[in-house]
Amino acid sequence: MSVPIIENRLAGEMPKIGIRPVIDGRRGGIRESLEEPTMKLAEACARLLSGKLRHANGLPVECVIADTTIGGVGEAAKTGEKFRREGVGLTITVTPSWCYPLETIDEDPWMPKAIWGFNGTERPGAVYLAAALAAHNQKGLPAFSIYGRDVQDIGDDTIPGDVQDKLLQFAKAGLAVAAIRGKSYLSMGSVSMGIAGCIVDEGFFQNYLGMRNEYIDMTEFIRRMERGIFDHEEYARALAWTKANCREGEDVNPPERQRSAEQKEKDWETVVKMALIARDLMIGNPQLAKIGYGEEAIGHNAIAAGFQGQRAWTDHLPTGDFMEAVLCSSFDWNGIREPFVLATENDNLNAVTMLLGHQLSQSAQIFADVRTYWSPEAVERVTGQRLTGRAAGGVIHLINSGPAALDGTGEQTLNGQPAMKPFWEIGGQEVQRCLDAVAWCPAKDFFPSGGFSTDFTTRGGMPLTIARINLIRGLGPVLQIAEGYSVELPPEVHEKLDRRSDPTWPTTWFVPNLTGSGPFRDVYAVMSHWGSNHCAASYGHIGSEWLTLAAMLRIPVTMHNVPEERIFRPSAWDAFGAGDPVGADYRACAAFGPLYK
Repeated sequence: MSVPIIENRLAGEMPKIGIRPVIDGRRGGIRESLEEPTMKLAEACARLLSGKLRHANGLPVECVIADTTIGGVGEAAKTGEKFRREGVGLTITVTPSWCYPLETIDEDPWMPKAIWGFNGTERPGAVYLAAALAAHNQKGLPAFSIYGRDVQDIGDDTIPGDVQDKLLQFAKAGLAVAAIRGKSYLSMGSVSMGIAGCIVDEGFFQNYLGMRNEYIDMTEFIRRMERGIFDHEEYARALAWTKANCREGEDVNPPERQRSAEQKEKDWETVVKMALIARDLMIGNPQLAKIGYGEEAIGHNAIAAGFQGQRAWTDHLPTGDFMEAVLCSSFDWNGIREPFVLATENDNLNAVTMLLGHQLSQSAQIFADVRTYWSPEAVERVTGQRLTGRAAGGVIHLINSGPAALDGTGEQTLNGQPAMKPFWEIGGQEVQRCLDAVAWCPAKDFFPSGGFSTDFTTRGGMPLTIARINLIRGLGPVLQIAEGYSVELPPEVHEKLDRRSDPTWPTTWFVPNLTGSGPFRDVYAVMSHWGSNHCAASYGHIGSEWLTLAAMLRIPVTMHNVPEERIFRPSAWDAFGAGDPVGADYRACAAFGPLYK
């Protein structure tokens, strides 16, 4: 259990980072004097990124350096061809000197790109940076500008801290863009309970994300269960693991509506089969070919999926909560492995938010309703106690029956504090603590055919970023971001508030960081401005990475509380109104249009 499973579960190689060392092509002493320092910068950049980064599946990030420095269009073309062969998904151009911009820039329109112009006085790397960015902007190929604050000596291949931060932020976001390109979103069912986020907009997936859409009817689950289209040996192992590790919780239904012990036993068998089948539908399973189901063995190459559930399924069969929660976690009966992204109610917009949040944070995601704002006054009226500390201004209740990953308990630790870690950093004891912190409560009576919901309360003190992508008619996709913290309420306060909503569902009490103005003037304003009933919560304050990623995809950000010094967008954004960054973001995204259109 303690050895993580690190693998690429999907078709296609993992994207690489292309490093482009560009140079002043004039020979006779100029180019010759710059060859070594230019290539040393490229090598230093590659060492940094390969040493600090992993893909979300745990595999190492590889960098590909051009075979030669790039002094003109011929060498730029050869480098581009090499990058295509090697599977490069984003590029970073580095130089300590002046070069010829139009002859050396990366003109691939789909490739996220950054330029590090060395801050030195011997050769004007900053002059090239400015000229190359102007060329990119004039051609409609936005690029990110990386320029160190302090002057360095030519030949110095150390990377200053501020430059490292921008290189890593750009690379994380660029890898996320490249990793999802060409993958599928799998709709299991259709629209749940009239929720608009369940409507799949293929134009959004194709033009903004570079993804394709796949569809199945939920009857495919019934077919596979009835005909035994799953790995029976794994099913036996999964059921035994479930019985050993998933303790049954309180049944809050009235006695006459409670399911019998025999019915609950059958429900456990069904929900475990559902988890196996959903995974097989997403990524395939070679074991199915061995029992005569070669087509089913292939899967849909789905990097994310959603399950409709309500009501067509849940009026007749057990809920998908177990399937969603376990798959979205960083572990199951096979051990510690990369979380899947499986959204409840087929809310594909929240699935995309979870997917991108996972790529950026590299940890499991909490899918939640943005259920209730509890003001200090309302809490005191209901419980007789006043909220204190970080919760003094009120709390937002994040809660949903299904795919809140068990990592969301906060029973993993980082530097002694509650955390949700990349799966390859999770230990076996942490897995067991997460499992022990969860009760699986029989579904309430509005799920008449049974199932089990995860019940846990997230530990306080975790830095979290909640996010949500919404589609707006006439505008397109927009992103909302709120950085903040999980908080713990006194047990008697939590109990009273939780039972007013649903005591059988997992709860995260969330308090956003406030700015004192606009959507972040207070906690109520954040709740009031949230654009949907759902959000995805990621571990860490990753709002800056979200902003960088959104700019790459040309998705404007409607609200965020990221400090100005952490915002990193393409240089062209300033031209759309440096004094109005929110408006400039909208105008730039509209002007450049979706990345893949």
